[in-house]
Amino acid sequence: MRKFNIRKVLDGLTAGSSSASQQQQLQQQHPPGNREPEIQETLQSEHFQLCKTVRHGFPYQPSALAFDPVQKILAVGTQTGALRLFGRPGVECYCQHDSGAAVIQLQFLINEGALVSALADDTLHLWNLRQKRPAILHSLKFCRERVTFCHLPFQSKWLYVGTERGNIHIVNVESFTLSGYVIMWNKAIELSSKSHPGPVVHISDNPMDEGKLLIGFESGTVVLWDLKSKKADYRYTYDEAIHSVAWHHEGKQFICSHSDGTLTIWNVRSPAKPVQTITPHGKQLKDGKKPEPCKPILKVEFKTTRPGEPFIILSGGLSYDTVGRRPCLTVMHGKSTAVLEMDYSIVDFLTLCETPYPNDFQEPYAVVVLLEKDLVLIDLAQNGYPIFENPYPLSIHESPVTCCEYFADCPVDLIPALYSVGARQKRQGYSKKEWPINGGNWGLGAQSYSEIIITGHADGSVKFWDASAINLQVLYKLKTSKVFEKSRNKDDKPNTDIVDEDPYAIQIISWCPESRMLCIAGVSAHVIIYRFSKQEVITEVIPMLEVRLLYEISDVESPEGEQAPPLPTPVGSANPQPAPPQSHPSTSSSSSDGLRDNVPCLKVKNSPLKQSPGYQTELVIQLVWVSGEPPQQITSLAVNSSYGLVVFGNCSGIAMVDYLQKAVLLNLGTIELCGSSDPYRREPRSPRKSRQPSGDLKETAVFRDDVCRENISSREEQVQWLRSSVTGEFKVTVNTGLCDISEGTVAPEDRCKSPTSGSSSPHNSDDQQKVNNFIEKVKIKSRKFSKMVASDIAKMSRKLSLPTDLKPDLDIKDNSFSRSRSSSVTSIDKESREAISALHFCETFTRKADSAPSPCLWVGTTLGTVLVIALNLPPGGEQRLLQPVIVSPSGTILRLKGAVLRMAFLDSTGCLMPPAYESWKEHNVPEEKDEKEKLKKRRPVSVSPSSSQEISENQYAVICSEKQAKVISLPTQNCAYKQNITETSFVLRGDIVSLSNSICLACFCANGHIMTFSLPSLRPLLDVYYLPLTNMRIARTFCFTNNGQALYLVSPTEIQRLTYSQETCENLQEMLGELFTPVETPEAPNRGFFKGLFGGGAQSLDREELFGESSSGKASRSLAQHIPGPGGIEGVKGAASGVVGELARARLALDERGQKLSDLEERTAAMLSSADSFSKHAHEMMLKYKDKKWYQF
Repeated sequence: MRKFNIRKVLDGLTAGSSSASQQQQLQQQHPPGNREPEIQETLQSEHFQLCKTVRHGFPYQPSALAFDPVQKILAVGTQTGALRLFGRPGVECYCQHDSGAAVIQLQFLINEGALVSALADDTLHLWNLRQKRPAILHSLKFCRERVTFCHLPFQSKWLYVGTERGNIHIVNVESFTLSGYVIMWNKAIELSSKSHPGPVVHISDNPMDEGKLLIGFESGTVVLWDLKSKKADYRYTYDEAIHSVAWHHEGKQFICSHSDGTLTIWNVRSPAKPVQTITPHGKQLKDGKKPEPCKPILKVEFKTTRPGEPFIILSGGLSYDTVGRRPCLTVMHGKSTAVLEMDYSIVDFLTLCETPYPNDFQEPYAVVVLLEKDLVLIDLAQNGYPIFENPYPLSIHESPVTCCEYFADCPVDLIPALYSVGARQKRQGYSKKEWPINGGNWGLGAQSYSEIIITGHADGSVKFWDASAINLQVLYKLKTSKVFEKSRNKDDKPNTDIVDEDPYAIQIISWCPESRMLCIAGVSAHVIIYRFSKQEVITEVIPMLEVRLLYEISDVESPEGEQAPPLPTPVGSANPQPAPPQSHPSTSSSSSDGLRDNVPCLKVKNSPLKQSPGYQTELVIQLVWVSGEPPQQITSLAVNSSYGLVVFGNCSGIAMVDYLQKAVLLNLGTIELCGSSDPYRREPRSPRKSRQPSGDLKETAVFRDDVCRENISSREEQVQWLRSSVTGEFKVTVNTGLCDISEGTVAPEDRCKSPTSGSSSPHNSDDQQKVNNFIEKVKIKSRKFSKMVASDIAKMSRKLSLPTDLKPDLDIKDNSFSRSRSSSVTSIDKESREAISALHFCETFTRKADSAPSPCLWVGTTLGTVLVIALNLPPGGEQRLLQPVIVSPSGTILRLKGAVLRMAFLDSTGCLMPPAYESWKEHNVPEEKDEKEKLKKRRPVSVSPSSSQEISENQYAVICSEKQAKVISLPTQNCAYKQNITETSFVLRGDIVSLSNSICLACFCANGHIMTFSLPSLRPLLDVYYLPLTNMRIARTFCFTNNGQALYLVSPTEIQRLTYSQETCENLQEMLGELFTPVETPEAPNRGFFKGLFGGGAQSLDREELFGESSSGKASRSLAQHIPGPGGIEGVKGAASGVVGELARARLALDERGQKLSDLEERTAAMLSSADSFSKHAHEMMLKYKDKKWYQF
């Protein structure tokens, strides 16, 4: 029956059949007499639907740029076939070409709500932008020629398409069919020319004469083609290759940019030689010789102004001797030349002008520059050409994103608080004008809750983003590297102990939105705890702790008994007083055998640190080197503001720190944590008894080494000892049953020694010590061997579950910032260790016999073990800062297949119980006496429903691993429900989230499936194939949050958000912004009286007559293939989700139709009135002159 159930789940069959088999299985597990109380679950399969919502960030690998000057919409194409459209801040859109071919050019149908894209696979696509989700209306695939350049004249429906062969074809953009009119390359060039002119690199019509087409060939030939006579009027030749061409608005001159860094200006009627040759960045030689060649000028634009000199704007053209100089944009205006350096390579640029008409003064006001990793807008109207402040969230990749967290339904005051402190971080010197790309309209935000995204970066920065209502805006940036000293020269490399680059990279983020406590774990095995404050402070000494966390097994047996203890624990100073946290502990940098020891990877600053309002450093914790081995990277992290504790673990063990007292409470290897007794033990002793210490233990918080030994030797129920780290002492309470230590053995004494100390105990004989050490060593080795086998099997199953091309990626884990440089410990050994993979603070039952919940920490490991550590917290107020927190590991609760990923707790009604927290309050402001008195009486309590529970009520622990999920009933610790999530793959991310006033378990698997399960019954609700695990970036950043939201880093520069909520999918259409808005096209420039009289103005061309089928015939069918797109009525229907979207779309269409009809009616009425008036005046004139003779006039 079990196999049958698993197969149904994996095949994605209906939830009903799966739940039926699940119920049968549960009936076998739980006899009718011991059944768990039924909880009414409200979530059903119809509450779930998966769809992408929005994509944020800079377009990855951009390749093309276009701008609609009337609609004020910007389009960016990429090398992966993506299309990003930007309007006013908050109006963005993402589209994707199915082929994935690179976009080589974009052309707007100005003010028509349409866009033409040309791709590297020689296809043209017409996009409809009049709907919220643009769709392709038509496609045209060229079969025999490669497309190189496109040009669409303003207010024309005929698109000129240049090809690699040098030919020009003409496409009707309404029907997307080819015209029979073709300009062949051999007719365009001189008949006497013996060489091919090369691909077409430029096409444009004369601003003053639409019948004249300027064609630029790569070889350096430019041809002015007469469309009516079908012949070349003029041919212009130059020795250097052409990259771009631009017209003067009067149509009498044009400018070309060349591969040798020169600009040539030509008169239309003087084809013999250019009027002027300019080398903007070339060194002018004194003897009149030609300047030295420069790098190619990739693009030039020629824009005129009514009052003054024209603008010549170009990219490239720098001299070759400027090695290492950054890419530049050059603005030449009159006699002044401004060289604007850019941070990245320039992909393309466009000049934004006041008019869309090419035959009018252009009046440029800004230049939009598309860089390889940024978008810059330059203000041409202000001196110095300042840039505009970019309102789009394009700085996600400012430093590579290394981790990501997503929080929905945050406290309402959180976003304003973060915005207020982040507003002070804004740079100065921006243009004072508003962002000029302001097209489109915002959507109607239906969401009423706030959302925050936190990104951790490779440079150690942490960014907070407001993600409410499918928008994204940066709120606040925190630089965690400020607390560390930076190496100033290449020889001094204190930061490269673990990684070659990015020693401050963020690996894990733990954040409590209610208390605003933030904790980060970095790649250099460091943890930093931050408090939020609105006050600026200066920290004289940065509080710091160093923790010696090691995983060591002694393999060499010493006949003299002088061996390192099998479970060593460091002890520092034997000072009877608690040592305060130090920023610079006096630790030795090497052990007795010359190996590096007790040294952290990073050095904390010793100078006072000015901390601005926002997140301020509370405590820095660093793992130190152990006997020449660098500390292992941190794999899990949790912070709790109510308890004042932070806990973290890695493949060596676990450490818990009291950040209020700045003291280490727990420092255990994973072997010590599990204990040398049976790791599957289900009934560990209660730690309650261990809280009845002797009088000495009750009164004293920190002891000398000899006092510690004396107390240890007198205990029967448990072992209590104190361990000192490099900077302070700390206290641990451990069960004897877990550590298998009996009274009188040498192990307790050895535990209180430094790992480098080798003296044996005087209280025991050498024989007894050898026997004990031998037994301990055999147990440890057997456990290590079993863990190695289990780990190898787990790794093999992972590799087999992925496609072949991904296996190498998983072997190296694609973590360039997390590779250890240590050679003394093999990678196999590190992989085989049992690492801490999940941590969760809660208030629940730690043992079967418990009658009431108590604070504790649940620990999950990579081998699927779940353990509990009980916490005995002192009273609140001043007592919390004076009395120690007692921690006592309680043993193993259960075991799951695969590494434990996530844990959560439900109350007896099935509601989620969040961890306890304290609400945020400003801690830099002195408190009043009354508040201090309240604080003394107050004790940290959980805000979860458990605090108000009756003793008889039970709880549920939800535990999700890489392979399965279990729901454990507490305090009985019985497995109430179990679900095998996947057999052939493994879960990358699992989160317990709330949706529609209920909760569920959401999982993302390596095979690309997104699944949700009801709680507590773990009934399958959704199983959809979304995307495969193509790289570790997705695995590292994928996360679910409440209200059916999820996100991941889809590229190094972009965040993709998605929803698995049916309600959000239905409302998505209304939430999206509109790109197209009805705007009147500006009036054409006035030709003037004399130009109209003598024909000096712009000459129009009847392109329909010239290119239509009647005059030019049909094009060859084999030349191009027309492909109808899905963007018509069917595409519109598909884009709308559900009935609500359909009704909204119909209502908008009716409103638009009604508005047009109303306008038409008004115009008709105006015409009738005008006709009546004209008739009246004509009648009056007729009456006036009716009886007069001709000579009387």
